[in-house]
Amino acid sequence: MDRLDNTVRPYAWGSPTAIPALLGTEPTGEPQAEMWMGAHPGAPSRTGRGTLAEVIDTDPERELGPASVARFGPRLPFLLKLLAAGAPLSLQVHPDLAQARAGYEDEERRGVPLDAPHRNYKDANHKPELICALTEFDGLCGFRPPAETADLLDGLGVASLKPYVDLLRAHPEDAALREVLTAILTADPEEMSRTVAETAAACDRLGGPYAPYAGIAHHYPGDPGVLAALLLNHVRLQPGEALYLGAGIPHAYLDGLGVEIMANSDNVLRCGLTPKHVDVPELLRIVRFEAGDPGVLRPEASPDGEEVYATPIDEFRLSRYVLPEGAAAHDLTLPTPQILLCTAGTVRAGDHELSPGRSVFVPAGEKAEVSGTGTLFRATVRV
Repeated sequence: MDRLDNTVRPYAWGSPTAIPALLGTEPTGEPQAEMWMGAHPGAPSRTGRGTLAEVIDTDPERELGPASVARFGPRLPFLLKLLAAGAPLSLQVHPDLAQARAGYEDEERRGVPLDAPHRNYKDANHKPELICALTEFDGLCGFRPPAETADLLDGLGVASLKPYVDLLRAHPEDAALREVLTAILTADPEEMSRTVAETAAACDRLGGPYAPYAGIAHHYPGDPGVLAALLLNHVRLQPGEALYLGAGIPHAYLDGLGVEIMANSDNVLRCGLTPKHVDVPELLRIVRFEAGDPGVLRPEASPDGEEVYATPIDEFRLSRYVLPEGAAAHDLTLPTPQILLCTAGTVRAGDHELSPGRSVFVPAGEKAEVSGTGTLFRATVRV
């Protein structure tokens, strides 16, 4: 197996302290948002044999296993991350596989450059993702039932919100949500800026269930995404709890440190809380206007101590082992590729001793015995 040397991405919303604290390194003073583990061309992990992308390209079947190559092609189909949010990320959705393929082919046919700021589809893949909290973790996930949101908005006492309140009380619910989000994203910018300012002041004054949205408005004053965020469920994960974000589900991460895994894609449609391009017609085509519970996941334990976060897709499978002192070694050998990440304690994986934030790549079929005292996350695929 290969010890991984991973790149930390300094996105502006990142916490300057959370990832350094986990790694036991000194903060640089700059935001450290994501540490990438995998073979994504944007920042492939480095090994003693070259980048992980180069290692896999040299012999995909040896590194990934025949079953993974047959199912997903000669690429590692997932990207594992440490994600440290110190400020809200953009409100966003991801396309399903058919939408991604069609959108990518359309923009290729029209000659939209891959690096163009208005390009929506950077590849032809979908981007389901799972975030597992290492600390308390705040996020937004999926639409709240419209009647509940109408009551929430009505309680703010902001006159310019009344048209949205009335729409949210209409039926059917999916049409109500569509009409309100469309109205928010297409409103006159000056009028919207005033409405957001009044809404933010009311949220700040009232606190309680409004407090997360006051925080969002503090980071993005005047952004229509503040009102869009009020349509969504606020979720606070406890360490070990997770959220699965499927296609079309609007979401945003607000604050906290977690382990994130996703299909290998960069496809994002933004709804707000960002200076980047918002393609309203395409966004409205991708969003699933369905209200419901965000569905907090807790791991399902198996007899061998593996705790699995169950998801409905095959590109990734995330689990963890919490290894008590004196526990017997675990044989984690699989016919599929794995990345093992330590997040607490000290874990020995083969010949490598892993402290928090350190990781290894295990080729398909490679002997993978782990021992020690701590917490180990295991990322692989389902074939």
